[in-house]
Amino acid sequence: MYLVDTHTHIFLEDFDSDRDDVIQKAFDNGVEKLCLPNIDTASIPRLLSVTDNYPEKCFPMMGLHPTSVGETFRNDLLIVKEELKKRKYVAVGEIGIDLYWDTTFKQQQIEAFEEQLLWSMESNLPVVIHTRNAFPEVFDSLRKVGPDKLRGVFHSFGGSKEDLAEALSFRNFMLGINGVVTYKNAHFREYLNDAPLSRIILETDAPYLTPVPYRGKRNEPAHLIHIARKLAEIYDVSFETVAEKTTENAESLFGI
Repeated sequence: MYLVDTHTHIFLEDFDSDRDDVIQKAFDNGVEKLCLPNIDTASIPRLLSVTDNYPEKCFPMMGLHPTSVGETFRNDLLIVKEELKKRKYVAVGEIGIDLYWDTTFKQQQIEAFEEQLLWSMESNLPVVIHTRNAFPEVFDSLRKVGPDKLRGVFHSFGGSKEDLAEALSFRNFMLGINGVVTYKNAHFREYLNDAPLSRIILETDAPYLTPVPYRGKRNEPAHLIHIARKLAEIYDVSFETVAEKTTENAESLFGI
């Protein structure tokens, strides 16, 4: 029995001083596989360096993050698209729409998102979707491109009960649950079990969204066990059941 962290940014500078120790600590805590989503064109070398050093444990994804979409997004997409052809990636990600910080490039974000959705269909890869203040726009894009032909995960899900119902209507998609589920103000805990455990995968989003009891500190993959424990409470099942099912879901979705 082991866990899969389906979304971790351990290639970022936050881990430059102790990356190998952090990865080993994850393994020691039963987190045996890590999926690494790309952010922008500058992060590609860092991403590949880590995954090349741990080829059986760390699995790369390739995409352009919505907050990285700006004036040069078309050139950035070309670079990302070429990168997808060079090696094996387990998903197109992290992609999506984020209207929380800034809406200046809203239309460009939608355009970049939909183009990358098309790539996922062409390459038969799942997508990892980042959405913040943008569920309606994300759902519209999915319906436009082809919901029956797409598969993937709604990363860091924390939407309303209505958002949950609509997300589950995309039958080939899972929900990525991270440290937010341990926060007192995480209201989605009240209805999360409307989603069957067969639609749930675990993630940390490290170094962000650190779970209780480490909130306020840097997040890391080893903390995934606290997310799994909280889900065991929510679903009223054993930790072992959560670990077994979410690992099965992750391995099936990403082919790892």
